[in-house]
Amino acid sequence: MFRKVDPPYWWTGMRDSTLQLMVSAPGIGDAEFSVDYPGIRIDRQFRLESPNYRFIYLTIMPDAKPGDMRLVYRLRGRKSAIRFSLRERDKTRRGAAGFDAGDVLYLLMPDRFAHGTPADKRVRNKGVASLTYPTVDDRENPDARHGGNLAGIREYLDYLDSLGVTALWIGPVLENDMPGGSYHGYATTDYYRVDPRLGTNDEWRDLVEAAHSHGLKVVMDMIFNHTGSEHPWLRDSPSADWYNHPAGDRMTNYRLTTLHDPYVSQYDLDRTVNGWFVPSMPDLNQRNPEVMRYLTQSSIWWIEQSGIDGIRMDTYPYADMQAMSKWCADVLREYPDLNIVGECWYVNEAGAAYWQRGNRLNPQETNLPTVMDFWPMANARRAFGEPTECMGGLNEIYDHLAQDFLFPDPQRILTFLDNHDTDRFLSQAPETEADLGPWKQAMTWLLTTRGIPQIYYGTELLMSGTKAQTDGDVRCDMPGGFPDDETDCFDPAGRTPLQQEAWDFLSGLLHFRSGEFNDVIARGSLKHFMPDDGVYIYERRLGDRSLTVLMNGNDEPRAIDTSRISEILPPRSVRTDIISGDRVRIEPEMSFEPRQILILV
Repeated sequence: MFRKVDPPYWWTGMRDSTLQLMVSAPGIGDAEFSVDYPGIRIDRQFRLESPNYRFIYLTIMPDAKPGDMRLVYRLRGRKSAIRFSLRERDKTRRGAAGFDAGDVLYLLMPDRFAHGTPADKRVRNKGVASLTYPTVDDRENPDARHGGNLAGIREYLDYLDSLGVTALWIGPVLENDMPGGSYHGYATTDYYRVDPRLGTNDEWRDLVEAAHSHGLKVVMDMIFNHTGSEHPWLRDSPSADWYNHPAGDRMTNYRLTTLHDPYVSQYDLDRTVNGWFVPSMPDLNQRNPEVMRYLTQSSIWWIEQSGIDGIRMDTYPYADMQAMSKWCADVLREYPDLNIVGECWYVNEAGAAYWQRGNRLNPQETNLPTVMDFWPMANARRAFGEPTECMGGLNEIYDHLAQDFLFPDPQRILTFLDNHDTDRFLSQAPETEADLGPWKQAMTWLLTTRGIPQIYYGTELLMSGTKAQTDGDVRCDMPGGFPDDETDCFDPAGRTPLQQEAWDFLSGLLHFRSGEFNDVIARGSLKHFMPDDGVYIYERRLGDRSLTVLMNGNDEPRAIDTSRISEILPPRSVRTDIISGDRVRIEPEMSFEPRQILILV
């Protein structure tokens, strides 16, 4: 009979000596297992309600050696065995290094970035054939699979390196064996298998290693709040409480305010946390200890198997807060340098800050190092638009940053202007050089303010779009990443003059950011001045080194009195503008062209 063991293998020398094995096969729940392997013992084994799962808890003692063990079992009078491998940890592999404000994340969706030739087409084709819903690529349909894969990402690592980003946040890569293909990857159907349409587990590991060789870290997207509705667990759950509302009779209300509302009703709170995210994504019950142990081990398995540097956890507040707090602690105990960012979708500062590790307003310590700053996504178009009197425009940015007192660690906020779930920052493509002004200012602020910046793929090529019709309209293919593309924007020859100007501007900022002033931006203080007539000025300083950003948020020229900023730019001092390379003398009055930016060092 077919038997599946999760995890498929493990390692000696882990800090946590306990290992949960979930064995699934028809009737396996009543089997009695034994093991005779030095340094390994079975502490407990049991079934829950389904007869088709057996849970075995092993202790891996410090003296256990790598090798293949036999898990012998008796079932209905017959004796059989399962082979399980213990491996030696690869101490030479890079990885689990974490990411911080010294990095810039580049978010890409594997299905939409590029199609490459797999290392072994036979393995890929065999894997695709094993799917219930293998799907056919249809690039004309924005909601279908388009054929991007891990091999495609690997082929363009030189491009990403040359752009100047330092880390890749790669959208979900695990199996989504769902009707329609679930191209986005957020409906997991196997927590230990890369979707064969994207590649194999080995190709994922090789991609991470190749990224590391280019100086690029890798952040893996994970989803613990829910599975896909075609996950075998939904048809045959190990226990009745494996999922919340297993009949699918309650959807979430998407109201995360219930999680910190002092007056919340139990009905509303249950709908938020335990309701299904959408009908095709049933809600896992993280309060079930076997569920949470399984999920925790799966994340540790991928860190150890492939050497990823960080985790982005999807729909973070929708899962059980206490269980996720323990998950963070368990993962960070095993990998202290790793970073975890939780998707906490609040467009107000207090809601996001509530989830960051060390926040005293939250009675539950979350242990979550990094949260996402959704405010710029919702407000940046207005903030980098034309101000009206003393409000609007760059005053919006000033007021947003003034709320950073709510965060225990503002430098560990992931700041972004758009991502795969939002309208792009550019709702439509710029037509003239003047149209690039607000875009350039937004990019400048993103890469020089506090926190960890994240750029959405194609931003460097001025990709635009809104979700007015479908999510697929903001998840378009990278031009040139697919064999039949007429335009190749990975090659400078395929870019329009405006795209090339944008690429050069952004790449220049990225390389400056990763250079000698990296630690000033990553660890330095921030001091800013209220925008004066639409001109915003702020300084980043670390010791005796500083950089100062001045930007005119108006579409007309402006002049300012510099006496009020003398504490960061003394009168008649001289600085170098890294954008133009010019030497700039600080005069009592300074004039700015429309949308002009200065970055003075």
